Amino acid sequence: MTAIEWSRPVASKTSSHADFDFLFGRWKIQNRRLKTRLQNENEWIDFEAACECRQILQGFGNIDQFLTEFDGVPFEGASFRLFNPKTRLWSIYWADSNAVIMDVPQVGSFDGSIGRFYSKDIYAGIPIVVVFEWDKSNLDAPEWRQAFSQDNGKTWEWNWQMMFSKE
Repeated sequence: MTAIEWSRPVASKTSSHADFDFLFGRWKIQNRRLKTRLQNENEWIDFEAACECRQILQGFGNIDQFLTEFDGVPFEGASFRLFNPKTRLWSIYWADSNAVIMDVPQVGSFDGSIGRFYSKDIYAGIPIVVVFEWDKSNLDAPEWRQAFSQDNGKTWEWNWQMMFSKE
């Protein structure tokens, strides 16, 4: 991924409002997340979650609910994905029960079975670039992962991975 790739997303030729149709339904998720981000740490936390995704806005969007617990405390997240038919780009918004705000959108598209979505954000006071990467090459076991870059996309720290399986 280069700085140009994330700073000016362009829809792939295959980008479509049906790109996330594979995600509709109920899922079990095996999560693997770095315990500490942007600290050159290598300790991972593994945990399970549940997710349910459904279509909204006549097929030009979808919403999912992510449920888990952290240290015995219930946690709920929600993703809102919207497809712009003019630009053929997706915008992915995240909100959760801890922050209770909508994060800045990740913008991008799928090129075949791989989707990449980027944004500029701030993490722990540090300006970062964020990438979400979806791999739907196995529709029965799609994967999602996230990385942060502190150097404008030159290097990336992969810090969260989700492996989905149908419930």
